[in-house]
Amino acid sequence: MTDQVYKDMIDVMNKRGGLIGGEDIPEFYTVAKALFTPEEAEINNAMPQGMFTAADLAKETGGDEAKIAVKLKSMADKGLCVSFVKDGTRLFRPAPFVPGIFEFVFYRGTTTDRDRELAKAIHAYEEAWRSKSAMKLPYPIQRVITVNERVDTGNKVHTYDQVKTYIEENDTIAVGRCFCRHAALLRDEDTHGMPMDACMWLGSNAEFGIDCLGARKVTKEEAMKLLDEYEEAGLVHQTSNFADGISYICNCDRWHCGSIRANLSGLKVLNSSGFEPHFDEDLCAACETCIERCPARALTMGEDDVPKVDLNTCFGCAVCATGCPEEAISIVSKSGFEEPPKDRKAMQEALFAAFSNQG
Repeated sequence: MTDQVYKDMIDVMNKRGGLIGGEDIPEFYTVAKALFTPEEAEINNAMPQGMFTAADLAKETGGDEAKIAVKLKSMADKGLCVSFVKDGTRLFRPAPFVPGIFEFVFYRGTTTDRDRELAKAIHAYEEAWRSKSAMKLPYPIQRVITVNERVDTGNKVHTYDQVKTYIEENDTIAVGRCFCRHAALLRDEDTHGMPMDACMWLGSNAEFGIDCLGARKVTKEEAMKLLDEYEEAGLVHQTSNFADGISYICNCDRWHCGSIRANLSGLKVLNSSGFEPHFDEDLCAACETCIERCPARALTMGEDDVPKVDLNTCFGCAVCATGCPEEAISIVSKSGFEEPPKDRKAMQEALFAAFSNQG
């Protein structure tokens, strides 16, 4: 019975979507048992899709509502599900592994022995999952975004491509520890001096982080100042690959970000921002700073001592432009760019349709 609840979790986590699902391999059971007690695993498997209350789950399972409410809040405090209060009612939502549980459990930035063991277990599962699964995502689930002040104003700029828009639209903003870099730190790997508190949540997700995971609430002005610091460090802004209802902004480095590393290995999980770099030949000093900063490895020096870009690899993240000492790089709209789906539901429909077309 104990092992069966974890085996059942494989199918549950696959149906939740995300970058990493379940796989019937030893590494999955190691990480699942490290994260969930058997009782928590059973509750996780019984969660309905979308938002629900403790009463909803009690009705579904026949359990005691009060006990289920306590257990659900405890799981949210551990990062095993999402929870926040809306109009006086505590709501819950199931979470995938990535983006989701694997990040949530490290949001506080603690460094206990359990944290270290969990970081190693998660890393081992991620590597084994990618190796075992022959699946190539047929549709990207995340996309790169840019800060609008960096974009050439002579081009059409859509509001969903502007980080500032997301900040301005949300009254609650929170910042916590970056999972990828913190997990690397726990594995005694080099974090290259990158900012550690760089996971930014918006709206109800921010309320969840503050309420359950010890996230730090910041003002809009503080959030923009942090984004400037992230840009100076050469981090890439990422969010979900849909236009409305954005709930997080990841600020990612090239060494540890799972999405960037997966993209570079051929697993298409990141969609371009819809922009590409343009180099001013008169201003370019051929210093190669942009080539060194490019997280996509898309830039090489051309024969005329002006960088050239591989548009099949380029994310459109603008890290090259923000670090150019000569201001010789502008970011311009990419021709033929397909706009992201409208919302989470539309993205899931596009993803499922793409899977179906794969046969």
